[in-house]
Parts: sequence; C-alpha cells; structure tokens
Amino acid sequence: MDTFARHAQDQYMDVVVLLTALSGKLKSANSTYTDYDDGARQKLDAVLVGGQYVAPRQR
Repeated sequence: MDTFARHAQDQYMDVVVLLTALSGKLKSANSTYTDYDDGARQKLDAVLVGGQYVAPRQR
C-alpha cells in the first residue's frame, strides 16, 4: 500500500508540473492572440472610419 501511495503521489506531482507548464503556455498564447486581434481591429476601424463608398459606376 505504501508503494502504491508513493507512486500515486509521484503521478500527482507530475500532473501538477505539466499543468503548470501548460498554463504558462496558454497565458503566453492568449497575449499573442490578443495583440493580433487588437491590430486587426485597429486596421478594420481605420477602414470603416476613413473609407468612403464609391458606387461601381463612379469608379
């Protein structure tokens, strides 16, 4: 029983370490996507604010 408990504790600690590493990667990815989305939003806003509709016959 003691051997099983030590093995289970080792497995638990391994999962904790893996989840901690995954958490760091997800936070980093979130920051990257947030920055990208902000850039895309700014470009779209610039088109919407500064753009002007021109009818096809007037082009």
